[in-house]
Amino acid sequence: MLEIKEIWKTFNAGTVNEKQALRGVSLTLNDGDFCTVIGGNGAGKSTMLNAVAGTWQVDAGTISIGGTDVTHLPEYKRAPYIGRVFQDPMLGTAPTMQILENLALAARRGQRRGLGWGVTKDEKNRYQDMLQKLDLGLEDRLTSKVGLLSGGQRQALTLLMASLQKPKLLLLDEHTAALDPKTAAKVLDLSDRIVSESHLTTMMVTHNMKDAIAHGNRLIMMYDGKILIDVSGEEKKKLTVPQLLELFSKVSGSDEADDKLLLS
Repeated sequence: MLEIKEIWKTFNAGTVNEKQALRGVSLTLNDGDFCTVIGGNGAGKSTMLNAVAGTWQVDAGTISIGGTDVTHLPEYKRAPYIGRVFQDPMLGTAPTMQILENLALAARRGQRRGLGWGVTKDEKNRYQDMLQKLDLGLEDRLTSKVGLLSGGQRQALTLLMASLQKPKLLLLDEHTAALDPKTAAKVLDLSDRIVSESHLTTMMVTHNMKDAIAHGNRLIMMYDGKILIDVSGEEKKKLTVPQLLELFSKVSGSDEADDKLLLS
C-alpha cells in the first residue's frame, strides 16, 4: 500500500545550515499495516511523513501509494490517497464551521461541488451514529462550532474526518502530543478502533516509546535520517522500553538517547 524507495532529503543544501534529514530511506507497508515510527529530535521521522504527504518534495528516490507513483505530485494531488491528523488540534478542521458542516466537507472531499443541499437527512443521521461511537457527547452538538471543542474532542473529530472516505493511507503525526495523558489515551484507543474497523494502512509518528510498542503491528525507529530498527509481529508484542533502548544503543553505536525520547 505504501512503498518508499531510497528517498533522500537535504534542507538548506550548500549553506552552513545544511541538514541531511533523510539518507536513502526505504520502507514498504502492506495493506492494513499499522506502523508506529519513533526516534529522537532530528531523526527524520516527521520529514519522512511529510515527504509521503507531499509537504516536502524529495531530492531523490520514489514514493508509491496503492501502486500509484506520487513522487512528483504536489500535496493537494495526493489528498485523494491520504488522510492525515496533525499534532496541533487546531489543524485539520474548519473552526468557524459546525461539526455537521465539517463532516459534510470531509465526506465530499475530492468530489465536484453542485447546488444541492449541503447535508441530507440521511447523512445527518449517519454522522450522529458515527459521533455517538466516539462517546464524547458530540452527537448532540452537531450545530456547535468546532472551534469551541476541547483539544481531545477536536482530535477525535479530525480522526473521524480523516478516515471518513477510507483513504489508502492514514498519517498520524504525533496526534496526541498536545493532549493530557488521559485524553491522549482515549484518542489512541479510538485510533486503534477506527484503523481496525476500516482496515486502514496507517503510519503513526510518536515520541512515546510505550505508545509505539503498545499500538500497531509494526515498529520502526529512526536515527540520523535512517531506519535502524524494524520489528513486527510477536517480536514487537514482547518488546519492552528497556529492550528497545538497548537495541537502539546497539544499532546506533550511541549510549545516549534523546532527552525527549526518554522523558516520554
